[in-house]
Amino acid sequence: MNMQHPTPHQRKGSLWRTIVAVLWSFVGLRSRQAFQQDMAQLNPIHIIVVGIALALLFVLGLVALVQWVVAQPISL
Repeated sequence: MNMQHPTPHQRKGSLWRTIVAVLWSFVGLRSRQAFQQDMAQLNPIHIIVVGIALALLFVLGLVALVQWVVAQPISL
């Protein structure tokens, strides 16, 4: 049986599925079967772009949270 794997440019996965896969990777909880399925269906370039975008959003969210906390008046 000759199983040909699609090249990264031939893989088609939805944007939502890519975001979910990257978010699961951030958490670090993913079954081997789900990981293998994602690797077979998702484009690695899309995973990298979504990963960088979500990491940037996470960092900017933390910075905004710190700015908001620091700006609050101290009430004793």
